[in-house]
Amino acid sequence: MKLLFVAAFALFVLSTFDHADSSAYDKIVAHSRIRARKEGPNVCALQQVMGTKKKYFSTCRNWYQGAICGKKATVLYECCPGYMKLEGMRGCPAVAPIDHVYGTLGLVKATSTQKYSDISKLRPEIEGPGSYTFFAPSNEAWENLDEVSHKLEEWNDSHFHNKHSVCEQQALHVVTVNCARIIYGNQVATNGVVHVIDRVISAVGNTIQDTIEVDDDLTTLSDLAQNAGLLEKLGMPGHYTLFAPTNEAFDKLGSDVLERLQSDKEVLKALLNFHLLGSIQCSEAIIAGSSYETLEGNNIEIGCDGESLTVNGIKMVLKKDVVTTNGVIHFIDQVLMPDSAKQVMELVGQSQSTFGDMVSELGLSAAMRPEAEYTLLAPLNVAFTDEVMSMDQRLLKVILENHILKNKIVLGQLYNGQRVETIGGKYLRVFIYRTAVCIENSCLVRGSKEGSNGALHLMKTLLKPAEKTMFEILTENGGFKIFLSLMEAAGLTDLLKQEGDFTLFAPSDKAFTGLSERDLDLLKSDINALRSILLYHINNGIFIGGGLETGVTNLLKSIQGSNIKVLSVSIQCVNSVQIPESDIMATNGVIHFVNHVLYPGDLPVGSQDLLTLLRRIITYRQLKYISGFKYQEIPLTFMTPEMSRVTSVIQGEPTITKVTRVIEGQPSVTKVTRVIEGQPSVTKVTRVIEGQPSITKVTRVVSGNIFSLELENSIFFQYIIIYYVTLINYLTAI
Repeated sequence: MKLLFVAAFALFVLSTFDHADSSAYDKIVAHSRIRARKEGPNVCALQQVMGTKKKYFSTCRNWYQGAICGKKATVLYECCPGYMKLEGMRGCPAVAPIDHVYGTLGLVKATSTQKYSDISKLRPEIEGPGSYTFFAPSNEAWENLDEVSHKLEEWNDSHFHNKHSVCEQQALHVVTVNCARIIYGNQVATNGVVHVIDRVISAVGNTIQDTIEVDDDLTTLSDLAQNAGLLEKLGMPGHYTLFAPTNEAFDKLGSDVLERLQSDKEVLKALLNFHLLGSIQCSEAIIAGSSYETLEGNNIEIGCDGESLTVNGIKMVLKKDVVTTNGVIHFIDQVLMPDSAKQVMELVGQSQSTFGDMVSELGLSAAMRPEAEYTLLAPLNVAFTDEVMSMDQRLLKVILENHILKNKIVLGQLYNGQRVETIGGKYLRVFIYRTAVCIENSCLVRGSKEGSNGALHLMKTLLKPAEKTMFEILTENGGFKIFLSLMEAAGLTDLLKQEGDFTLFAPSDKAFTGLSERDLDLLKSDINALRSILLYHINNGIFIGGGLETGVTNLLKSIQGSNIKVLSVSIQCVNSVQIPESDIMATNGVIHFVNHVLYPGDLPVGSQDLLTLLRRIITYRQLKYISGFKYQEIPLTFMTPEMSRVTSVIQGEPTITKVTRVIEGQPSVTKVTRVIEGQPSVTKVTRVIEGQPSITKVTRVVSGNIFSLELENSIFFQYIIIYYVTLINYLTAI
């Protein structure tokens, strides 16, 4: 006798069988029939795993791979279900005869099932009237079942108990019932239909909850599920797949990690939900890797390697296909750790391992408080060149501090213009482009992660926070003297110093090679022309190389008004001119060095002398000449005016004078504080005049400059009154 024999003889009323099951199987057979159409009518192509008796209907993917679960497979051609060969005729032209269920078992070569039907006295029922669906184990399935003595009455009880516990699944091109694969289906009988399956299925009465509560290998999982409030859910009706870590799997985590997980109910819940799928995935239905979404929200990949089931490419399944009334359980020897259950440093992956190692070695990870939240801006390993690794560790520590933010900021919380603070006290700027998200000079790579106390964003390069203005950078570089002198002559130097967000394509001194002082004087002689040329090199907004869409021309509107064309490929170009060095971050923008002078394509030249000069330094394009053309004045509305405040403290009765000087064009700010020995005092003089008090403001207008002198409540005002009283007394005396 065979164990759980009667469970394989589960009879189902045909009307209760899900027709989708049949249609799914029919689609599989139809595709296999197409693959074998050259072999004759009603022939199906199958793949047999070498070294086994396992056969699978073939699909495109496996047909071309020539493998099932990583094992080499050979192609066979057999009659499709329901058809037979006839001697001397091509293909399978004959339709198999229709008989009752018992007789059909012989037609589909399930002779062992026929034999056990006789033994169990089930034959009269399946030969008689009715409408049944019979899942019949193949002869090989019976051979694989251990012999155990059971009373026939117990088999019958098990058979009828199993009547309502069959679950169907289609994955790729395999249909299963209670995780047994249908290998020959839809054989029509006079009183029903027969499906041949590859294993003997047993009665199912327990839920997933029942199973993990009584299994000695799953006691830790049971306790954690109880603490997380998920155990009862696993006892409710549904369709689940549970990858159940054994006690040994949890022991591998270590007591400290397990204690941390247990201390946070939400983290523990996320961990357990990461092991749970909202669908039934049996091992026999998986013949290649496929991604499935867990109840935690992230995906895992389930595949196979020979006879082994794999999770995320790793062989970790100890026991598979434990069927319950609400799903299936696979025992695994490792705990699957989702990002949501990890601390921020645990988010560091293999592609950022150098960053993780350096953060640990330099003591930065140890300084992170467990209760605080952080964001790691983790550069890829390739960013850590030999030059970077050989620098002084104190300097490298400062650099890496700028890659750790004080707060948890996930990808969806980043916005253009945002300023985020690092643990080193620096503020980094966020730029959002059409196809990229960048922080300072480095852009994010796909693969951001969110952990329990932080987030991680992958960065292409090391970050270089801005510390100096564009003016300071160009001055210290020393290779932009001519450009700076022209900016000064045009009255635009303050633009390089003031706060703002600008992109500057800065022409180096090489761009002006061959120009004499006389040539430069000619450029400076027409201020409108000079400003038009210089302002064409500057854009509002910060545009770094990684933020520009590659392979297309990016149009950036210059302050002058015309578009600059930037092409980002393996080498960045602006107006077809190569950019030798880019992304030099400044506190008020970004600088890209160029060795050519840029000129607007839609702007003509109206002077022959200027045309001759420009043709010597602008060689990448033809200049258009229109005699008498005059450059228009560009309003300097983008320039920020500055205010001056002078404060003087005098011994005795100090007078505080506020002087505001407004200068045409570019006012400057000067603050002077003079402290004289002794304890200064402030005297407040209040003069009450009959009627409404008034404040006297004297403004003196000088040609070219305007001075506003406020004299209210000052000693100087008193001196004026005394002067005029003395003068009146003198005139009266005369």
